[in-house]
Amino acid sequence: MKLIKIGKVFSSIRNGATIKQDKIVDGVPITRIETIADGTIDLNRLGYAAVSEENFKDFYLKDGDILMSHINSVSHLGKVAIFENRTEIIIHGMNLLCLKVNTDKLFPKYGFYYLRSLQFRSSIKKITKKSVNQASFNISGLKEIEIPIPDNLSDQIQIANILSIAETLIEQRKQSIALLDELLKSSFLEMFGSPMINEKDWEKVSLSKLGSIERGVSKNRPRNSPELLGGKYPLIQTGVVTNSGLFITSYKHTYSELGLKQSKLWKKGTMLITIAANIAQTSILTFDACFPDSIAGFITNEKEANTIYVHFLFSFLQKIIEKNAPQMAQKNINLAFLRSLKVPKPPIELQTQFAQLVEKTEALKEQYKNSLQELENLYGSLSQQAFKVELELKTKGQQTKN
Repeated sequence: MKLIKIGKVFSSIRNGATIKQDKIVDGVPITRIETIADGTIDLNRLGYAAVSEENFKDFYLKDGDILMSHINSVSHLGKVAIFENRTEIIIHGMNLLCLKVNTDKLFPKYGFYYLRSLQFRSSIKKITKKSVNQASFNISGLKEIEIPIPDNLSDQIQIANILSIAETLIEQRKQSIALLDELLKSSFLEMFGSPMINEKDWEKVSLSKLGSIERGVSKNRPRNSPELLGGKYPLIQTGVVTNSGLFITSYKHTYSELGLKQSKLWKKGTMLITIAANIAQTSILTFDACFPDSIAGFITNEKEANTIYVHFLFSFLQKIIEKNAPQMAQKNINLAFLRSLKVPKPPIELQTQFAQLVEKTEALKEQYKNSLQELENLYGSLSQQAFKVELELKTKGQQTKN
């Protein structure tokens, strides 16, 4: 294993072709910064242009080419994706670097995995230049970064294969979690039909009949004022509701536990509904908490409805509520609108049956999430072990100089 500068193992590192693009699928596909936003080459996020392919042959992506973001926000800077096992003609566009591998010295997938490693991301920080809205680094600085490379290509291939297997297991686990979510949506539609169509002809009632709805409380004080700190209960914000899914199981709050210093207490089991910004998103508390007036609390009438059923009901109605809610210029909905909202009310026994299915599925999903975390930890460990010799080589080099 030895350290070699990136400029020595990639035969070419350059920016892409300057072509005016649009998003309409009409013409030749061209990469954009967004094309590799998720770390893969996303064919749904290409640009297009009515140009002659023949004029840009030098910019065609070839198998093993690695695309890298070098002008972006700091968190996305240095992000990479590899072009492999594809036959489409795609032109390498501006604002992404294309790194072409010298295959005599470097196995492309090994290089790709190193460029995704924490070690490389740490090196990128050292050559990054920040401006007001974005950050960047130049090709000359990139070429000077050293990459640890096994002497034999067979060792590079073995390391890449091991990391690829771990990565595949992670993707499979993510797909399993996504499939469980789809299963619950399908089960809801099978048991209750579409809430918009109500083809099963359930009785439709006002949401207020299924439970009580009250707005949270926000006292008129600066959020970070010292008198707000040290409250007994966490203060839930709208973004937490939007991103938590079915249950809010934990909350690592930003401002310390404000709690009753700024709001009032709501018990676990309360369903939260966002009524400002990204409206009509819901989640269910699994602990006592407080929340501001941008959120409403829904407490179910247990004889009429099950909270889990109402949560899934909102997942189907959210877009309609957002579209038809009053005062849309302010992106908010009032409680009168929510209380009067007509919704299907299937028998409580059927709602409970669905809720039991959800709870069992959520328990399985939690196991999958724990497994996913373990796999991601394993990948991180394998990656560090594969490339840690970089640190050992540098240490030996420093000792020799001393």
